Amino acid sequence: MTNQTDNRSLLRLLGIEKPIIQAPMAGVSTPALVAAVSNAGGLGSLGVGAMNAASARKIIRETRALTSKPFNVNVFCHSPATSNAAVERQWLNWLAPHFDAYGATPPASLSEIYTSFVADAAMLDVFLGEKPAIVSFHFGLPPAEVMAELRKAGIKLFASATNLREAAQVAAADVDAIVAQGIEAGGHRGVFDPDARDDSLGVFALTRLLVKEFQLPVIAAGGIMDGAGIAAALALGAQAAQLGTAFVACPETSIDEDYRRAMLGESARHTTFTTAISGRVARSMVNRFTELGDDARAQQPPAYPIAYDAGKALHAAAKAKGEFGYGAQWAGQAAALARSLPAAELFAQLESELTESIRQLQQFGG
Repeated sequence: MTNQTDNRSLLRLLGIEKPIIQAPMAGVSTPALVAAVSNAGGLGSLGVGAMNAASARKIIRETRALTSKPFNVNVFCHSPATSNAAVERQWLNWLAPHFDAYGATPPASLSEIYTSFVADAAMLDVFLGEKPAIVSFHFGLPPAEVMAELRKAGIKLFASATNLREAAQVAAADVDAIVAQGIEAGGHRGVFDPDARDDSLGVFALTRLLVKEFQLPVIAAGGIMDGAGIAAALALGAQAAQLGTAFVACPETSIDEDYRRAMLGESARHTTFTTAISGRVARSMVNRFTELGDDARAQQPPAYPIAYDAGKALHAAAKAKGEFGYGAQWAGQAAALARSLPAAELFAQLESELTESIRQLQQFGG
């Protein structure tokens, strides 16, 4: 276990130079984005939680072809979904008029569109074969024996936590770092139990709590968009900051142009939590899908990720007719600070801002 009092221990452990981690962002991150960040001295991250094992192997190899530096591969550890035919049928009936508006019909049935890592032996085989430098977990932890196999293969491990209870479970699992995901973060809330009360802790409060409570290095995540935010996280005891939304508008990401326009426009000033898109709480820019979910007449969405099957189908139908407002336009609370720069340029800008912010803090401190 790494000692929290050494504020550069995490960087040495990972073999990186800068305390800047690009968040995994399943469906958004690409080998080009990840390699650009890792090559610049930070830690790039691939999100493979929504992929099958073959696709994950392919994208890991594509990333490795672009960088010899360490990178992180992230998976989802949610409880596998339990299908409820009645809930799924009511949800599809609720969505039917919206499909009809774009000349389409809802799917006849819904399925669990990807497998949780807790039940994906094939994905484990990929990791044991490819041996990425880091594997990280969201929504919980895999079985202890799986983590032991990853550690035996020389792979470093991270896990997200949104409160002290989850962080205690992470620390007990002997991982190498805790990702403190604040309520500000874009995308899916990393809570272990979606039915439990959410403490809704902000990134700075959560970071400070975890730094004081645990010996593990803490990585601050949520709403951090520039060097000043990174400096603030480091001042609170984090050993690195993880930025997702800050990188979304980079040309290397896989997002469509409407998502990019929204991120760089007025929409970025308005984010909200929704379960309508995927069946699990996630922070998105306000769009037609989040508004549909907020309708008082809305039915209960199916379980995650079964609801995503319907969400993706509706987005595809609307997009084919030129309407992009049903997409999963995940974004953190400070999305309006996003910049459309190539990843290497953005990383250099973040470095420069971090250096200047630290200089100002030191000057202020006399």
